[in-house]
Amino acid sequence: MRGDTDPILRFHGAAHGVTGSCYEIETPHSRILIDCGLFQGSKSERELNYGAFPFPPDAIDAVILTHAHIDHSGLLPKLLKQGFSGPIHTTRATIDLCSVMLPDSAHIQEMEVEHLNRRNAQRGRPPVEPIYGQQDAAACMTLFRALEYGEWTAITDGVRGRFWNAGHLLGSASVELEIDRGDAPLRIIFSGDIGPGHKLLQTDPVGPAGVDYLICESTYGDRDRPDVSPEQRRFQLGDIVRGAAEAGGPLIIPSFAVERTQELLVDLYLLMQAGQVPSAPVFVDSPLATRASAIFERHANEIEQGDVLRQALNSKELRFTETVEQSKAINRLSGFFVVIAASGMCDAGRIRHHLKANLWRRNATVMMAGYQAQGSLGRILLDGAQRVRIQGEEVEVKARICLFDLYSGHADASELVAWLKARSPVKHAAFLTHGEDAGLGGLSERLRGLIPFDRIIVPMLDDAFRLTPGGSLPVELNEPRRLRPEKVARLDWHNDLSKLLLDINETVRAAADERGRAAVIRRVRRALEDNDA
Repeated sequence: MRGDTDPILRFHGAAHGVTGSCYEIETPHSRILIDCGLFQGSKSERELNYGAFPFPPDAIDAVILTHAHIDHSGLLPKLLKQGFSGPIHTTRATIDLCSVMLPDSAHIQEMEVEHLNRRNAQRGRPPVEPIYGQQDAAACMTLFRALEYGEWTAITDGVRGRFWNAGHLLGSASVELEIDRGDAPLRIIFSGDIGPGHKLLQTDPVGPAGVDYLICESTYGDRDRPDVSPEQRRFQLGDIVRGAAEAGGPLIIPSFAVERTQELLVDLYLLMQAGQVPSAPVFVDSPLATRASAIFERHANEIEQGDVLRQALNSKELRFTETVEQSKAINRLSGFFVVIAASGMCDAGRIRHHLKANLWRRNATVMMAGYQAQGSLGRILLDGAQRVRIQGEEVEVKARICLFDLYSGHADASELVAWLKARSPVKHAAFLTHGEDAGLGGLSERLRGLIPFDRIIVPMLDDAFRLTPGGSLPVELNEPRRLRPEKVARLDWHNDLSKLLLDINETVRAAADERGRAAVIRRVRRALEDNDA
């Protein structure tokens, strides 16, 4: 296969950022997507979810889904809504999880847009529509096709694929593709998200050796986490739980509803059973986490610690909440209790309600249990914000904010290098994706000596490459980039505006009297007018 017959690899997401995973392989006979995920983080990135796809959806022949997390699966209903009708290949467990995660994503979007449209109506602004609705999510589920790990399957004409356990999440997979090109097939592997070693509910990741091209995530490519056992991690979690109990207030845990929540429930159960922390109500305030927990219990025989997971999910301390009224009632409680709610980056869902109700309390503790993307509310809190805006309201931050990142579902730098080394030799090029600048740069440096430096490629959003028998060649872009490179995984104008409004309010409050406050307001108005000019 030569020239125009070489496959083209396009990066439609997770390029210099950690969300919106979506890669396209175009061959002379077909076009395939690997993942089709939702963008998260800054407002500039989230707005990409509302724009047109950078390809015609009805031209895509098939999708291969690495796992169920929304930043990998969350735009599949939109893809169907706009004309895609082909198969979505993934594992059985991923299908089960998507059956609850995609409708939940649609529900969150509908609720968020309903709230926004009420505010837009008050401000005289036009209404907006959700990216997709629950009917689209339900219709999308009819396209899923289950594949087993390790079994080759024809994806399209001239392309076959198989899954390898990625150790990241129930049902997660790395994807190996073979593309016919006349003589020896072109072999490509997409890592998906690679799990760490010693993960509580998953086995270690695996994969093939000796590929032509490799696409690898780099979320934690710049750092090594402490090498702790599950028992050591549980002991450290106990310190945070005891501290929250001694403060006499709630422990609020923003958490991804799928797997992170179930891991936390196992460890909280074991800590309370052993008397190492005070027994207290543990609320899982997420309909998605509730449904996902039932799926985990159904698949308990397939995962590590399955028996303990069953016990944790049926413990007397655990309370699953379903309705909005039950959710609101939690914050009328006093004393120590635990709330686990989604989303894990604090950008949507019920966690925002709990943060608004508790951030101003000195006796409250907020524990971030995983990666917080740049521009997300979780990252802003970790960076030490004294005030934040949630759903248009200003909230003072007096609660204790901490990061407990030992539950991460992602391999750290050393584990990524070990996974990449086990895939060697990589004949032509390794593309590093799904990371911010620090992670991408850190992993690139660590790969020196394993892969020639000129064969380590860090693509930008919308970049494309022709995969030739002699190496990769950049393809000239015919359309402008959807987002300028310096805007990806950065604080944006929306973050700046929120900070400006908070600073204005603080300055006005600090003014000694009405005359002083009026003078401040006049100065702000003049500054805004000068800026507009």
